Amino acid sequence: MAYSNAQKEATARYNKKTYDRIEIKVKKGRKAEIAAYAKEKNKSVTQFIVDLVDKEMEEK
Repeated sequence: MAYSNAQKEATARYNKKTYDRIEIKVKKGRKAEIAAYAKEKNKSVTQFIVDLVDKEMEEK
């Protein structure tokens, strides 16, 4: 089944209402390196970064 435009719009509305966005910039090539490492840990890049932030904040 195809992902309809209505579904895409509903998902976008939900994400906008539910989540804050944070943009980070990394040097060229670093994104692929981070993604590969996250994949080794069976995590998405987002979850990998969130876990690192949570760990750092818990230590303080």
